[in-house]
Amino acid sequence: MSTVSSFPSDPDQPRDAAAHFAARLRFETDPSDVYTAQKQGDAVTLIDVRSDEAWRQGRIPGALHMPYAEMPERALAELDPAVPVVVYCWSPGCNAGHKGALALSTLGFTVREMIGGYEYWVRSGQPTEDDSGPLERVFDPLTMVVRKRA
Repeated sequence: MSTVSSFPSDPDQPRDAAAHFAARLRFETDPSDVYTAQKQGDAVTLIDVRSDEAWRQGRIPGALHMPYAEMPERALAELDPAVPVVVYCWSPGCNAGHKGALALSTLGFTVREMIGGYEYWVRSGQPTEDDSGPLERVFDPLTMVVRKRA
C-alpha cells in the first residue's frame, strides 16, 4: 500500500513561501502593531468599515468611520492620499476589511488591513470607545499574556 505525503518535498517552496509571507506583511498589520503606531504618533489613518450600528456599539479611538460601500464617494474628499491607511472590520470572519482595502487601493491609497479586526483589538486589551466615551478594557488570555497585578 502506497501513501501520498500531505507535505511533499518541493525545492521551490522556501522561495515561494518567502515571497508569500513578505507580501502578506506588506498588506496586513495587526492590532498590536497599530496600537504601537498610534502610541508613537505615526501618521496613519485608521478606518472602521463596519455598519453605523457596529460603529455606535464600539470603535477604536481615533478611527474614522467609513463603511466600504461609501469609500468611492468619500475617500478622495476626506482622506489624504499621502497618509497610509489601515482598515478594519469586525473579525477574522468578516471580509469587509478586504472590500475596503480593495476600494481604497483602486483609488490609489497605500492601504493595509488590520487582521483580526475589531474583535482582536478588543480581546488584546486595546482601548475602545463609543459615543459616551471610553469602554472597559478587556484582556483575553487566549490572545495575549495577561499578567496578574500584585
